[in-house]
Amino acid sequence: MHLHLPHLNYSGPPIDDAPILDRLPPALAAALRERNGSIGWQGVVHLRGACIEPQWHSLRNAAEGSDSFPSLYPALEPTDLAFAEEAFGDQFLLRQGAVIRLLAETGETEPCGESIASWFSALLADPETILGYEPAQALEAVGGKLEPGQLVSAYPPFCIASETVRREFKPVAALSRRGWLAGLAARMRELPDGAEIDIKQP
Repeated sequence: MHLHLPHLNYSGPPIDDAPILDRLPPALAAALRERNGSIGWQGVVHLRGACIEPQWHSLRNAAEGSDSFPSLYPALEPTDLAFAEEAFGDQFLLRQGAVIRLLAETGETEPCGESIASWFSALLADPETILGYEPAQALEAVGGKLEPGQLVSAYPPFCIASETVRREFKPVAALSRRGWLAGLAARMRELPDGAEIDIKQP
C-alpha cells in the first residue's frame, strides 16, 4: 500500500520511533517506512508518522500519555490509535484493524472503513464522502492555505446550533485545537439534548 495523498505540503521527518510501527497493520507500517506520514490537499488530511517530534505529527503522542486521544476521550479504547486527522480536528483511528472516526466536538465514534487499505482507497476516490466536505471548502474557509501543524478552528462549533452568531473560521495550532475540542466534548457529555451552552471563542 502506498499512502500518496494529492497536493502534498508536508512529508514527515526520518523515522526515530520505529517501535510504534509494531502497533500498526503491516501495510500501514510498510507505507510509513517509505514516507513517514504526510499532509495532503494542502492541509486538509494529515497522516501521522513514527517520530517523536514534531509532536503534532507523532503517532506516539496521539496514542500515549495524558494528552493522547484515549486519555482525552472516554469512549475510546486504550489501544485505539489515531493515525490521521482531517482539517477541523476529527480523528481517524485504528481499532482491531478497522478504521473508526472520532467526532472530536462530541467524542462520539462511527465506523469508517473495514481496513486501512479500504479507508485510504475510499478517501482518494471520493474524499467528500470520507471527510464530509470537499477538501477545497476547508481551505477556502481560511483563505486558501493551512501551514503544517495547523487545523481549522470553527466557532461556533458545528455541533451547536446558533441563530444569531455567524460561524467563523481561522487556522490554529493543531495541538491547541486538539485540547480545545477535547474540552468541548467533555462539556457536551454533561448536557442533555437541547440544553444551552456558553462556549468561549478559542
